[in-house]
Amino acid sequence: MSARNENAPDSRERACMLCGRVDVDVNVCGHTYERGGLCAHLCCMFFASELYRLGLVTEGMEGILIDDVWRAIWQASEKQCFVCGERGATITCTVRGCERCFHLPCASEGECVTQYCGQYRSFCSEHRPQQAAQAAPEQGTTCIICMEPVGDSTSYHTMVCPTCNHAWFHRRCIQGHAMCAGILCFQCPICRDKIPFCLEMYRMGIRIPVRPPTWEDNDAFASQRERHQRCDASECLYPRGREQAEVHGPWQLLLCRSCAAEGTHRRCSNLTNRAGTWECASCAGVDNASSANQGLASSSTSSAEAPGPSHGSPAPESSSLSSSSSSQAAPGPSHSSQGTESGRPATEERAIRQPAPKPSFQAPEPPLGIPGLLLII
Repeated sequence: MSARNENAPDSRERACMLCGRVDVDVNVCGHTYERGGLCAHLCCMFFASELYRLGLVTEGMEGILIDDVWRAIWQASEKQCFVCGERGATITCTVRGCERCFHLPCASEGECVTQYCGQYRSFCSEHRPQQAAQAAPEQGTTCIICMEPVGDSTSYHTMVCPTCNHAWFHRRCIQGHAMCAGILCFQCPICRDKIPFCLEMYRMGIRIPVRPPTWEDNDAFASQRERHQRCDASECLYPRGREQAEVHGPWQLLLCRSCAAEGTHRRCSNLTNRAGTWECASCAGVDNASSANQGLASSSTSSAEAPGPSHGSPAPESSSLSSSSSSQAAPGPSHSSQGTESGRPATEERAIRQPAPKPSFQAPEPPLGIPGLLLII
């Protein structure tokens, strides 16, 4: 451990006396604690063999007594890390009979698993837990977080959601996601499974902090909750300026009912005091285009005004129907305009402009019990 301590005096931060390092990933080793002449990372103390929280949280360092930390340092001075080869390894594999020891910062390089919950158990690369997923990623499968290839099988660095078996990701990527999301929002990015997913990630050595997500720190999304407060009319008539408005009256600021990203004073857009909604030019243009498309679609239909029943086949140009048939209002391709027996108007039928032979007989009356049905032969 002396070789790693050589850089400690030149740095502002003291080296951890359990792992011997200064520059480490805080997500792996936790924050540094100094008390009673000791300097140690929080997670290094949790995983150190023979160290337990025997005191209150206010005692020692997070409930770990200082005398016990000194004892663990002394016992680890003769233990060699099987990853880096240096002494001072305070973590021993949990499996009975395994004597492999390592430093916490060396765990990832040696493909060891450290479980950040419960008893804080540690496993060497030979005895680490494995995922039970049988399916292998298809060729070309990428990590859903970094979009880089994940390989062709599960491994220490490649993991999969145990619930959907479709979400593949790198260990470093899901660890970073867990640190951002926290226990409240951490879940499978694809199937949104939470409890089984979190338990599996805990078992595989992913650290999930017990805190709210980081994007809620310092109210990071406060700007997205701000209401638009500016008149965007081409010419603002309010004497106090575009940024000012009144609660009621002609100078009340109305926001676009569709996007709420633009606003206007009532008078600046010639709106009455009773107008409750307003729409900006961009959103109104989308609606107008939609209405125009609907108009083009409807222009291809017949312009017959009289109501008539809907038929499954086109009606001929002219037909001698029963005396109850109403006359057509406009020239052109004719429609059968007979209403239902109950007096309810039927929907207009689209006419096909195609000449048809004039029938020489009168269509029969609708069968009894089926109002509105007209047979055309």
